Amino acid sequence: MNFVKYKTNFRNLVVGVNTKIPLINGSYVTAINFDNAATTPPFVSVLQEIIRFAPWYSSIHRGTGYKSQFSSNLYEQSRDVIARFVKADPKKNTVIFVKNTTEAINKLAYRFCEEGKKKVVLSTCMEHHSNDLPWRDKYKVDYIDIDECGRLSMEDLERKLRKYKDSIALVAVTGASNVTGYRNPIHKIAALVHQYHGKILVDGAQLIPHVPFDMKPDGSPEHIDFLVFSAHKMYAPFGIGVLIGPKSVFEQGVPADVGGGTIEIVTHDFIRWAEPPHKEEAGSPNIIGVVALAAAVRMLESIGMENVERYERSLTDYALCRIRTVPGLRLYGNKEDCQDRVAIIPFNIEGMPHDILAAILSYEAGIAVRNGCFCAQPYVQRLLNIPGEEVKKRIQDPKMDHPGMVRISFGIYNHYDEINVLVQMLHKIAAHRDDYLLKYKKILNRA
Repeated sequence: MNFVKYKTNFRNLVVGVNTKIPLINGSYVTAINFDNAATTPPFVSVLQEIIRFAPWYSSIHRGTGYKSQFSSNLYEQSRDVIARFVKADPKKNTVIFVKNTTEAINKLAYRFCEEGKKKVVLSTCMEHHSNDLPWRDKYKVDYIDIDECGRLSMEDLERKLRKYKDSIALVAVTGASNVTGYRNPIHKIAALVHQYHGKILVDGAQLIPHVPFDMKPDGSPEHIDFLVFSAHKMYAPFGIGVLIGPKSVFEQGVPADVGGGTIEIVTHDFIRWAEPPHKEEAGSPNIIGVVALAAAVRMLESIGMENVERYERSLTDYALCRIRTVPGLRLYGNKEDCQDRVAIIPFNIEGMPHDILAAILSYEAGIAVRNGCFCAQPYVQRLLNIPGEEVKKRIQDPKMDHPGMVRISFGIYNHYDEINVLVQMLHKIAAHRDDYLLKYKKILNRA
């Protein structure tokens, strides 16, 4: 495989990349974090922005003090920063701040429920639980199928659009899988969904931090109606997320969470709700999280999302090339290249339980990975070809070990040399598998 190594100084932009951690033998090494799909460390600039803002911190909205006015203005201006980053039209769309992507989808599921009207939500077989479970108690949910590599079937999407026609409330699809890293053709999906007079939600948690994103104008067939994502996956892990959608959707009805900040006037027998987005942001706003997210967005813009995408693609290509040399290692999804994926690679080593492999990488080499089903159990079950009868056994016996994989995921601060350390360790594990199994079954109290 041909790939290009890019020389960058991205590593200097991120906090904690040179932290030393202990190994099981008592020695110390520089930590290697390959679990960026779960959460990323903060940008240096994000922490600096929080420190600069801290003396001005005060209550948001309604306060008359100078600091309160300053904080409130900064909070509101950050909505424009976010809208610009994803090319959302601020005149027609509203930017709602939430805790994370999961809360955003739950909020939308509540808000989008139209009594007596459209009752079907199309999710997919590759979704994170957060883009599946919130819909189940409010709609009939059907799942767009995947192929043998775990890629979304556009043919099945169109079949289901034809089947349900005007009953479809929403098509809820991930922008990129948190398991395989596959990038769905979201604008092609949007155009097809709009042909059938539906709307589309893109779960952007795994997509927004890695590639340029464009919601497209409202009049475009490729327009993304709703977008959600989390700051903690884009170098601002301070408890904030985003829900973007048409103002009109949030103007009517009662918000999912009610209380302070959501109303215009209240008596004991009357409520007039505030206009969105404030109507949807109950309680004291997380101004520190918003400051952090806006700072992270500005840093990503200064780097250039095209540069982020190019560098992470190079890392992924390099890792795929090197990791395939490990005896007994099995890759899932696209095993050849990363043209249709973000920087995520799932794998297993034959005869090595995924949890033990992850522990060995951490204890022996200081490499942080994620293992298990990554909050996407139906998808992982399909990728692993787990028979239905075996799934039923696990339902009946919660003590049975769950199947799973090991996942590595890169950020812009990761480096080729870190991948070399990983591959060297995987070769060592594969060569001495039985010894490692015996040792770590005892350490982890595995029978």
